[in-house]
Amino acid sequence: MRRYPPIADHGLIGDLQTAALVSSDGTVDWFCAPRFDSPSVFASLLDHDRGGHFTVSADTERPPVQLYLQDTAILVTRFLATEGVGEVVDFMPVERPEQAADRHRLVRILRVTRGRVRFTLACRPRFDYGRATHRVEQTEDALHFDGTGGHAVLQTNGPVRWTRDGDDVTGEVVLKQGEFAAVVLTVGAERIGPLPSRTQADVMALYERTRDYWHAWSRRSRYRGRRQDMVNRAAITLKLLTYAPTGAPVAAPTMGLPEQIGGGRNWDYRYTWVRDGSMSVGALLGIGHVEEAYAFRTWLGDRIRAGRTVSGDPLQIMYRVDGDPELSEEVLDHLEGYQGSAPVRVGNGAAGQLQLDIYGEAALALSEAVRDAGEVPPYDGWQALSGVLDWLVKAWDRPDEGIWETRGGQKDFTYSRLMCWAAFDRGIRMARDFARPGNIVEWSAARDDILRQVMERGWSTSRQAFVQHYQDTTLDAALLLMPSVGFIAPTDPRWLSTLEAMEQELVSDSLVHRYDPQASPDGLRGSEGTFSLCSFLYVDALARAGRLGPARYAFDKMLTYANHVGLFAEEIGPTGEQLGNFPQAFTHLALITAALSLDHAMDQVA
Repeated sequence: MRRYPPIADHGLIGDLQTAALVSSDGTVDWFCAPRFDSPSVFASLLDHDRGGHFTVSADTERPPVQLYLQDTAILVTRFLATEGVGEVVDFMPVERPEQAADRHRLVRILRVTRGRVRFTLACRPRFDYGRATHRVEQTEDALHFDGTGGHAVLQTNGPVRWTRDGDDVTGEVVLKQGEFAAVVLTVGAERIGPLPSRTQADVMALYERTRDYWHAWSRRSRYRGRRQDMVNRAAITLKLLTYAPTGAPVAAPTMGLPEQIGGGRNWDYRYTWVRDGSMSVGALLGIGHVEEAYAFRTWLGDRIRAGRTVSGDPLQIMYRVDGDPELSEEVLDHLEGYQGSAPVRVGNGAAGQLQLDIYGEAALALSEAVRDAGEVPPYDGWQALSGVLDWLVKAWDRPDEGIWETRGGQKDFTYSRLMCWAAFDRGIRMARDFARPGNIVEWSAARDDILRQVMERGWSTSRQAFVQHYQDTTLDAALLLMPSVGFIAPTDPRWLSTLEAMEQELVSDSLVHRYDPQASPDGLRGSEGTFSLCSFLYVDALARAGRLGPARYAFDKMLTYANHVGLFAEEIGPTGEQLGNFPQAFTHLALITAALSLDHAMDQVA
């Protein structure tokens, strides 16, 4: 087991309520239960010594090979051993995902396809981010880990020999071609009583149901474009990151993975951002996954109607997956962090920030979902949205923290104004299209005032570009969305000039930085890599501007930064390494959007 494998050296498995990362050498080094935002059971990715892990390995001189079973979330790690070829098949059964469960299962099937392979295993849970103690008890048919912060039961099918190692266990099994062994780890918040036996037939039934679930789900996609494998993998990843009981997607299943090795930009992303979730609606609708888009629409509508936020504003930027707005941030001092990248934070203090752009993203998502469904907006939901727009009439001109959650003070961010414009524009359209009551005169006046203000104060004559905020001339890649929301034509001279300025300042070999923190200090320590979301937004902007050659080249190059199973983290580092929380929902939804835009543009000239 490596002390800290590269961030990207993992596959993701999950059951639509929580998820686990499995490194390419067969180690589960990140897993929280019973929800994405619950305390960890395995977290050696953040502290090799204290975090805990569940490892299956084999004697081999060559690196293992990892792949997904096609169009599923079933992960296969192949060991090319000296005497044969062995596999570990990892998955989490998806059963009644719409009902919140207090128990979750990791299934690990060991099998040999050629020759003879010796597997070694180690199960070392560390409940509550490694803060809780536990004891292990061996019964006739299982190993029980009982701790003050969680409980787990390890069941075995096959000739695995277990040995106690303090309050952990290690195991060993030698299998020949065609032989089979399996371990099933069931994790719960409360002590777990007797569980049904796990025969080979039982385990294979779990495998087949999980495989069939993902195959059926993947077949719902109507995407038939030029990048089907990558788009399907991105869609499955977004599905894995969605908490099925509420329809709320998390930004990533991890916390604390650094944007710079050894730096302090280490955040907890296991929550639902209004921005990220709203942007996923268009991507999901674009490839035919309407059920997930509608589920988030319902979750978002509930947040608007509830109006329960830390600040007292109608919405806040993020919530827990069940809609709870409380996300107090604390530092876990006992964890050293990935490769020493401290502090490790749990919770997210940015939840209390004012970011006015979320109202535009929310209105865009609701508008797209309503248009796709072809239904009149429900009256109660429309009244709640109308009330938000009435509030925004008086609030849109306030300084805020901006889309990137900077901690350098509030400013007049151009992107925030842009999305407030989008909120009013989509609200006006829905009111007119569906004959809904609303203060259209006031909304129209606010929309027009914003456009004039952005054109006057958000435009820099010296830079010949739209800038990050009114107080400076720094550029911001978030503004790549200006054409896609309809604020400006993709071939408008001002926009083409802005795109050219971004290419000179923010783009490096088709990879895009969010902004230059040296030119516009953001109040945060350290630096960061290029932002993969922005790199795909750049492809989208190029395609819309009719620059198909550069768009195709940028897209193809971006795909080379995917990991070995097609997943992306938040950022790309200076030597091509993936950085930040992993995998990142924002990146994968932007991949889908870029693929759709590029396909559409190419079809127009075919």
